[in-house]
Amino acid sequence: MKQHKDILIKNLKEKSNAALDDAKLAIDNDRLDTAHNRIYYAIFYIVAALGYKQDFVTSKHAQLLGWFIKNFIKENIFDIEMGEIYKKAYENRMKSDYEFTYKPDKEKVVDLFNKSKKFIITVQDYVS
Repeated sequence: MKQHKDILIKNLKEKSNAALDDAKLAIDNDRLDTAHNRIYYAIFYIVAALGYKQDFVTSKHAQLLGWFIKNFIKENIFDIEMGEIYKKAYENRMKSDYEFTYKPDKEKVVDLFNKSKKFIITVQDYVS
């Protein structure tokens, strides 16, 4: 079973990195709604990898976010800013995907992208 878990974690890390690369391409091409989506999924995939490592498995986005906040932010394993980055990425993805009048601001998208890179590196280091 450990080998199966290791493969899932490896695949999720790769998906996280690919989503982050896609977010950069989307930003460079002014596809800001797509960038929000890919930033969020880059974070989602790496936190899902963390969940697998800790034997917590869910496909529910809000449940994974809540688990992360409870077990890693409130327990002071990661800085509170990490929780804020994850929440902001989730909120922005929801707005970009479902609020048809929402128009992302490029400067804010770039800022979240840069913060998400640090988030992902921090969680990847913890998972490894």
